Amino acid sequence: MTDAVQTNGEGAIAARVPLFPGLWRDGLLAGLSWFAASVVTVSLPDVVPWGSGQLFAAITGGIAAALVVLALVAHRLGRVGEVLIHYGPWLIAIGIWLALWEFVTAKFGWLPKPFFSPPHGLLNVYVTDGQRLLICIGYTLRLWALGFLSGIVVGYVVGVALGWSKRFSYWGMPLLKLIGPVPATAWIPCTFYFFPTTFGASIFIVVLASGIPVAILTASGVGSVNRAFYDVGRILGADNRYLIRRVAIPAAMPHVFVGLFMALYYSFAVLVVAEMLGAKYGLGWYIQFQTAYSGYANVYAALLIMALLCAGIIRLLFVVRDRLLGWQQGFI
Repeated sequence: MTDAVQTNGEGAIAARVPLFPGLWRDGLLAGLSWFAASVVTVSLPDVVPWGSGQLFAAITGGIAAALVVLALVAHRLGRVGEVLIHYGPWLIAIGIWLALWEFVTAKFGWLPKPFFSPPHGLLNVYVTDGQRLLICIGYTLRLWALGFLSGIVVGYVVGVALGWSKRFSYWGMPLLKLIGPVPATAWIPCTFYFFPTTFGASIFIVVLASGIPVAILTASGVGSVNRAFYDVGRILGADNRYLIRRVAIPAAMPHVFVGLFMALYYSFAVLVVAEMLGAKYGLGWYIQFQTAYSGYANVYAALLIMALLCAGIIRLLFVVRDRLLGWQQGFI
C-alpha cells in the first residue's frame, strides 16, 4: 500500500514537471507564424508573377527554424535572451502580418499590382536593383549628414544665444517664430537664387528643417534654467563664459535632445523633396523616378530602407542621450 502511494506520488510529481522547463512560448509561436508565411508563399500560386518567391520562403523558413531553436534556449542567453523575450509578441505579429500580406496581394490579388506589392515582391526589388539602391543610400546619407549636422550646429549656437542674451532674443526670436511655421520646402524658389548648385540648395532645405527645432528647444532649455544657479556661480567668481559652458548648456541638454529628435524626423521628411532639386541619385530621387514609371514595388522598397535608416539613427541618438544624461535616472 505504501509502495503504491509512493508510486502514485512520484507519478503526480512527474506529471507536474514540464517537458521543457525553460521553454520560451512566444518564440515557439513566432516560429510557427513565420513558418506559416513561408508555407503560404510557396504553396499557393501568385495571381501575377513577382519573382523571388522561393528565396523569400527560404528566408522566412530559416527564421522560423531559428526561432524554434531559440525558444528552447532563450532563457539561457542572458541579456540577449531578455531582449528576445521582450520582443516576442512583435515577432509573432510580424510573422502573422507577412502571411496575411501574402494572401491579400500575391495570392488573391485583393490589393492588386502595380499599386501594392507582396513581401517577396519587395525582396525581388532588392535582388534585381540592389546595386543602384546601395548607390542611392550612399548619396542620401551624404546629403542628410551634411544638412543635418550643419543644421543642428547652427541651431544649437543660435538657440544658446537666444536663451542667454535678452538683446539677441529681442531681435532673433520674432524672426525665428516667423520662419519656423513655414515648411522648409516652401523656400525652394529662394534656394535657386541664393545657391549656385542644386546640391547646395538641397543641403539648405535639410539645414532649415533640422536647425529650427533645435534652435527653439535649445533656447527654451537655456531660458528655463533657474537663475539662482547663475547667482551662486557669480558669487563664486564665475564669468559669463563659464556659466554658459558649465551651467546653462548642461542644464538645457534635455531640451536639446528633444529638439534633436524632432530635427531628425523633419530632416528625413524633406529628403525626398530635397533630392528632387536636380539630384542624379539618392533614395528621394529613386522614389520620384520609380513613381513616374509606376514602379510602386520599388517605391515601397526605398521607403522601407528610409524607415530603417531613420529608426537606426534614432536608436543611436537614444544611446548617446542615455550616456550624456545619465544623471537624469531616478529623477524623471
